[in-house]
Amino acid sequence: MGLLGVIGGSGLYGLSASGRQKAVSTPWGPASGPTVIHEVGGGVAFIARHGTDHSIAPHRVNYRANVHALREAGCDRVLAVSSVGGIAPACQPGKLVVPDQLIDYTWGREMTFQGEGDAVRHFDFTDPYSPDWRGKVTGALSELEIEFVDGGTYAAVQGPRFETAAEIRRLAADGCHIVGMTGMPEAILAREAGLDYAAVCPVGNLAAGIATEELSMDDVIGAVGSGMERVTSLITNLA
Repeated sequence: MGLLGVIGGSGLYGLSASGRQKAVSTPWGPASGPTVIHEVGGGVAFIARHGTDHSIAPHRVNYRANVHALREAGCDRVLAVSSVGGIAPACQPGKLVVPDQLIDYTWGREMTFQGEGDAVRHFDFTDPYSPDWRGKVTGALSELEIEFVDGGTYAAVQGPRFETAAEIRRLAADGCHIVGMTGMPEAILAREAGLDYAAVCPVGNLAAGIATEELSMDDVIGAVGSGMERVTSLITNLA
C-alpha cells in the first residue's frame, strides 16, 4: 500500500510544521507548498492546499500540481480535508461531514491533466468520492467514536467570496447539504491520476442566509481549528 495523501485546508496547518519536506517539480508548475512526509503508520504525505500562510485563494490553487505531487510522492489514496458551510439542518457548525456526492459550480479552473494533442479520455464520475475508500474513512470515524454526518452533497463554488442568500437557497433547492470552494477540480484530477479520493468536511459556519451573523473567514478558521484533533486522529488511524 502506498502513502496516504492528505490535502488540508483551513485549520490543519500544524501538519506543515513538522515532518520531512520534499519539494516536487511538476509539469503544471509549483504545488501549493512542499510535500511534507510524516512517518505515521505506513506514511502520510501532506500538502497545505492554500499554502502554509493561507495566501492562495481557492480559484488560484494549482490543483493539478498538488495531485501530481502526491502521486509522485507515492500516494495511492487521498483524504481531502475541506472546511465548509452548512446548508442542511444536520450540517451544523462543529460537525464533520463525509460527502458522497458533489455538484460543480466552479468555472475557469484547469479541470484535467489532458492536454492539447492528447488522446481524449472520458472518466466515469458517477461516484466522485471513491466508494471503497470513503467506506474506510467512515469506518475509521466510527471506530474512533467520532460523530459525523454520513453522506451529503458538496456544492463546489468559485469563491473566494462567500455566497449570497439567494445562491444558498438555489444550492439547497439543488439538493446540496454543504458548500465549499475547493472540492473541484481536486476530485476529478485525483480520479484521472488513479488515486482514490474521499473528503472529510468540518462545518465552520452556517451558510449565508441561514447564519444570523455576518460571515468571517477568521471565524470559520477558528471554528474549524478547534475540532481538528478529531481529523488528526482520523489521519493517524487511516495511515
